[in-house]
Amino acid sequence: MPTSTSSEAAKRFLREDALAAGFFDLRVADPATFAAVHGARLEAAVAAGHHGDMAWLPATAARRRHPQALWAEARSVIMLGMNYGPRADPMKDLARRDRGVVSVYARGRDYHDVMKGRLKGLAQRLVARFGGDVKVFVDTAPVMEKPLAAAAGLGWQGKHTNLVSRRAGSWLFLGAIFTTLELAPDDAERDHCGSCRRCLDVCPTNAFPAPYRLDARRCLAYLTVEARGMIPRPFRAGMGNRIFGCDDCLAVCPWNRFAQEASEMKLAGEDEPAPLAELASLDDAAFRTRYAGTPVKRLGRERFVRNVMVAVGNAGEPALAPLIEARTADAAPQVRAAAVWAAGRVLPADRLAALRLARRSQEHDPLVLNEWHHEEEPCTP
Repeated sequence: MPTSTSSEAAKRFLREDALAAGFFDLRVADPATFAAVHGARLEAAVAAGHHGDMAWLPATAARRRHPQALWAEARSVIMLGMNYGPRADPMKDLARRDRGVVSVYARGRDYHDVMKGRLKGLAQRLVARFGGDVKVFVDTAPVMEKPLAAAAGLGWQGKHTNLVSRRAGSWLFLGAIFTTLELAPDDAERDHCGSCRRCLDVCPTNAFPAPYRLDARRCLAYLTVEARGMIPRPFRAGMGNRIFGCDDCLAVCPWNRFAQEASEMKLAGEDEPAPLAELASLDDAAFRTRYAGTPVKRLGRERFVRNVMVAVGNAGEPALAPLIEARTADAAPQVRAAAVWAAGRVLPADRLAALRLARRSQEHDPLVLNEWHHEEEPCTP
């Protein structure tokens, strides 16, 4: 068992190495005491159905709550944060209704790839110098990164449930190194949200039933990225021109006055949002080429253009009518269905009625027919 002196030496080595590798901080949590403190919130969310159709959450709840159920030999969890702060306020682009807004985290290279390599390098150097075994995780295993980061003292989980740091704000990617080394755990950071509720009040779909509780079924970050089916109709108008994720609750956090721009250039993507007309016209090959190496590519062309067509409907631009009509004949059912919804928001009644007569007779997918059914009554000639 390492002595307290060797434990502190390992932590100093790790912290210096982590800062040199582009991480903003490194802290250590004790996996043995984690479950008793941080597992109840996960259980309550699953019991309330707030996980939506993310069936993997309840299926892996035991391993998430107990890090040593994931790896019994783990004696310490090393948590690291990497800043991805934007160069400008992402909220300003929400007023540009003819443009598609992608969440800040997804504008550059996929953070899984960027951070995984850095974490593996840190872990290998730790083992080479101090021994032990390690496992590295970046959002691809049943690991509760945010609660673990809070337990380690990287920050605290704010009322929006995301991690907030007094030193780096809330634009943070998190990674974990599980190790068999016994490293002295750091103190948890206390909550500094106070009476502020800006993150709760700004949410366009009221996804927070209470402070520190998120109902994913109402969250645009979930609905535009994780949800497999159509965006529920009550939340489409609230999407505005958000086509991949949502940054509102992060962007308004007052602690972001301490945030810095992304320290890793690979994570800093383009700031100028693309025109919706351009994005709605992407075929599968063009979509893959445009978003190669980014988190957006994992969404797939059908669900991505589905989101774009909802944004087109919210834009309400008559100039986009020909594009909407073309997408109602798209090969992908979700794109066709979203285009029908957009048609109901943009096309005049006579043009919508003619389009319905032309398309419904050829349509066999229940998903799309359901959208035509919703548009039929107010637009009957």
